[in-house]
Amino acid sequence: MPLRRFGAHRSLVSSSQPKQLSYGFTKMNTSRSGYRVFSANSTPACTELAKRITERLGVELGKSVVFQETNSETKVDLKESVRGQDVFIIQTIPRDVNTAIMELLVMTYALKSACARNIIGVVPYFPYSKQCKLRKRGSVVCKLLASMLAKAGASHVITMDLHQKEIQGFFSFPVDNLRASPFLIQYIQEEIPDYRNAVIVAKSPSAAKRAQSFAERLRLGLAVMHGEAHQSESDMTDGRNSPPSTRTTAGHRGLELPLMMAKEKPPISVVGDVGGRIAIVVDDIIDDVEDFVAAAETLKERGAYKIYIMATHGLLSAEAPRLIEESAIDEVVVTNTVPHEVQKLQCPKIKTVDVSMILAEAIRRIHNGESMSYLFRNITVDD
Repeated sequence: MPLRRFGAHRSLVSSSQPKQLSYGFTKMNTSRSGYRVFSANSTPACTELAKRITERLGVELGKSVVFQETNSETKVDLKESVRGQDVFIIQTIPRDVNTAIMELLVMTYALKSACARNIIGVVPYFPYSKQCKLRKRGSVVCKLLASMLAKAGASHVITMDLHQKEIQGFFSFPVDNLRASPFLIQYIQEEIPDYRNAVIVAKSPSAAKRAQSFAERLRLGLAVMHGEAHQSESDMTDGRNSPPSTRTTAGHRGLELPLMMAKEKPPISVVGDVGGRIAIVVDDIIDDVEDFVAAAETLKERGAYKIYIMATHGLLSAEAPRLIEESAIDEVVVTNTVPHEVQKLQCPKIKTVDVSMILAEAIRRIHNGESMSYLFRNITVDD
């Protein structure tokens, strides 16, 4: 009887009982064909999350080299066979967003050329997610990126807390939009003393649904801020009076349409009572922090004695660490979907929550063909 050879799959087979992880997650069940986990970036800061995920899965990080040529072109060199396997590419987005995108696309295409069976992108923070609406004479860049991933060979994407859930419709393949809220809520319960005396604050009306979800799960009050501090997604001067009214045409004149009044935001105000409370401001992304600093000052004036900022993705660009350190904000809590170790050294107020557990479990379930509904339990359409 011929011997059965496992070859490269031998390293994935566990010889002992699977080790139990937190929340009931277990080591990878390798009853199906093999899989590999790669990092699309070779820098230590960006591979940190990939290492945490592979440790939870009990596998080694795939061997590859990703580097920039002298002319800044991206090059990927795979150091092991991936033929017929499920391959998961973990890509965290550093400050150089465009280089990270090219790394992801080039590695995806390299794996497709190497005959990988399925290529799943694990992109916790999906770049260009704020450019998901047509404004002025611009373009929906997020949809372009989704099309590029599909063309490169991706068959699935795992991400976390998309800026707009409707972004999933841009993709021609499945997308799993995981939630970081269970980990942030756990942090509130375990790390914020007297959190029962807190109130959840939405920095703007557009963030009210997210804040309401936190408030209902924690059985806390809700406050909403409105006014001049939020101008990041203004629709003013969007070019819709094109062609210019000064242009004249021969023949008949255009119809006199009712004039749309320009928007004018009132002075910043808080709807809800924050006096003598801990204010917890929740959002999905914290990048430029001027709006958060202004919100913190207003909440202090209204009587809040402690202010926390909680967000899934901590981009913390430009002078964000310095502004946070000098502001009335007591603590900024973000997850490790984006590397921010440098910012933490500059500002001790920044704290990190690890979400590698849910990403590892998503990889395990997708590879084994298990249902993903367990990861979305108690999550409603509005969450």
